[in-house]
Amino acid sequence: MQVFLDLMWFFRQHKTRYITGIILLIMVALLSLIPPRIVGLVINALTHHELTHAMLYRDLFIILVTALATYGIRYLWRIMLFGGAIQLATELRTKLYDHFTIMSPEFYHHKRTGDLMAHSTNDVQAIQETASEGVLTLVDSIVTGSVVITTMAFLNWKLTVVSLLPMPIMAFAVTRYGKMLHDRFYLAQAAFSDINDRVQEYVSGIRVIRAFGQENWERKNFITLSRDVVNKSVAVARIDSLFDPTISIIVGLSYFLSIAIGAIFVVHGTLNLGNLTTFTLYLGQLIWPMLAFGFLFNIVERGRASYERVESLLSVSPTITDKKGAKEQVPSGAITYAIRQFSYPGTAHVVLKDISLVIEQGHTLGIVGRTGSGKTTLLRLLLREFDLKPEEGDIVIGGVSIQDVTLSALRSSIAYAPQDAFIFSQSVLDNIAFANPKASREDIVKAAYQAGVLEDIEQFPNGFETIIGERGTNLSGGQKQRISIARSLLQQAEILLLDDTLSAVDARTETHILDQIKNVRQGRTTIIATHRLRTVEHADQIIVLENGTIVEQGTHEYLWSLGGRYWDMYRRQQLETQVERGGVEV
Repeated sequence: MQVFLDLMWFFRQHKTRYITGIILLIMVALLSLIPPRIVGLVINALTHHELTHAMLYRDLFIILVTALATYGIRYLWRIMLFGGAIQLATELRTKLYDHFTIMSPEFYHHKRTGDLMAHSTNDVQAIQETASEGVLTLVDSIVTGSVVITTMAFLNWKLTVVSLLPMPIMAFAVTRYGKMLHDRFYLAQAAFSDINDRVQEYVSGIRVIRAFGQENWERKNFITLSRDVVNKSVAVARIDSLFDPTISIIVGLSYFLSIAIGAIFVVHGTLNLGNLTTFTLYLGQLIWPMLAFGFLFNIVERGRASYERVESLLSVSPTITDKKGAKEQVPSGAITYAIRQFSYPGTAHVVLKDISLVIEQGHTLGIVGRTGSGKTTLLRLLLREFDLKPEEGDIVIGGVSIQDVTLSALRSSIAYAPQDAFIFSQSVLDNIAFANPKASREDIVKAAYQAGVLEDIEQFPNGFETIIGERGTNLSGGQKQRISIARSLLQQAEILLLDDTLSAVDARTETHILDQIKNVRQGRTTIIATHRLRTVEHADQIIVLENGTIVEQGTHEYLWSLGGRYWDMYRRQQLETQVERGGVEV
């Protein structure tokens, strides 16, 4: 029953709803005592030839009114209890969603998408059933059972004791089943998370699977996962299937004892036939509380296993949080990097070291270097996707450390177009407007033009209203990048970060985009990380990274004159371009 204590925070919030529902359940239990008692009185009247038409009609009317009242009250308690459970599911899913949105990238390095989806669907559903059917079965098994047993004892306490003799056996069996069910259901939910995650990967990567001809291998792998889910679900079902037969056998044994011993009492005159009939009818009403007792353990153990999974997820604290007393003021000014060294959490490999860099407000910085040199890390640290420890250094904007302002204030000052541009399964208009949902259509069209994607959009079947496939499956790589750039330009932020977002566009389009950025972002800071050096020729300052360290720094002309790594990289790229164009000088 630990899960009810775990959910007490919710029950306290909605105590009026649940108290009303429990009171209504008690009223139903009390009303259910009336029909069996009337039947017993009618049988006694028949036995003594005292039954009249008026008495029969009166008793039938009472039974009818009782049935109608019971129906109405049951309708109300269902609204109270099941409505509350739906509210609980809504709150838990909202909590999970809010939790996911504040978690740091490190969290998603260790958690799979399918697993998070399983927590938000199957696990929450099991908890919802606990707060509805679990409360129902708990109250019914205790209240209805207590009321019926008390009434049976009032009729004949000896017969009541005899009929309840098998109950300890049921209590022992159900407790044992409950523990086994909890363990197996936890494993079944984990297996469901695995297959859910795998399916999500299959659907997202279907083009890669087909391109490499791995359909058969993936099918076999999926069958293996499916069998694992089936086996663990069957293990749960085997325990689940033991509840009904166990309870039915014990209820049947109780019936046998009550009728056999009751008949002896009737023969000896210590119990009349009407009371024996009433007693057996009450015993029939006791079947549901007994079944409810079995269902209770089933539901509760499922809910407890799921709640443990959800709680373990919610208990993970974000590693990137607002510092106490952080300012809400949006930072503005020169950006200063002073990094002694930085390693990603959980690794000893040094990604950045000895970084000393000042970017004046309104200037453009180009960051170049080979893959893995640390270009993206510099941008992610500015966004505070990861935090520098005090001994590792600091990043300052306008003389204020980025850790001294709130995350919302910092990120509202930065527009970011990442390497892997994420496209939502919505219209082109919605994808661009994601950064600024209140933007006018005119501004969205302008941003699309600046990003060099307007002509492409106008050729789509429905223009800006064209619905893009999941993750932009019906877009080219260059179109994804340009829509991502348009999204970031629409934000009109103080700082713009472009992380290798021009790698899939042609030279003419690239020139157009860079010219537009230069025109519309005068007086605002732009940082461009790229491996194509022509992209940053116009930058006020260029740094060359190698193994996480700045090895060269200056303007394009200065770095070219050095004849060092920048010069070597630039010449190589010129030769590659020349070869691609058939030997034409570039």
